[in-house]
Amino acid sequence: MQVLQLQTAVQPDPAEVGRARAWARGRLRGSGLDPDAALAETLVLVVSELVTNAVVHTGSPAVLRLLFPLGDETGAPAVRVEVADASGAPPQPRRAEDDAVGGRGLELVDCLCDRWGWAPDGSGKRVWCEIDRRQPPLQSAPAVGPRALAV
Repeated sequence: MQVLQLQTAVQPDPAEVGRARAWARGRLRGSGLDPDAALAETLVLVVSELVTNAVVHTGSPAVLRLLFPLGDETGAPAVRVEVADASGAPPQPRRAEDDAVGGRGLELVDCLCDRWGWAPDGSGKRVWCEIDRRQPPLQSAPAVGPRALAV
């Protein structure tokens, strides 16, 4: 299967989160995805959460990658989002208090994606998630609970 891989550098600045969202949205049309579809909105949200984690928790540059399967082959080709950063510390999902402003990023990724995990990458790590393109979008959010991290 052929895969279109796009990537951009992300600087350790909170303003980069908005730039990463805009960059991702701009790449959707070229990948064959409707930028107004539910899948596109989900991808942009996931990009935002993973880039925010890299910027806030590492304080170092990162690389954002989008991988789009090309063609219409059998199976359920997934769109993949990856963020590689310089920190070797594993991502730590946490349960945010109801009135907390932050702390829900990985919980959202877990809820919205079909699979996610992380792996060591050089002296840092790569956090990834996949969304199956052929599944209907979620109509309502399922109950959120901890899942095992795929390594």
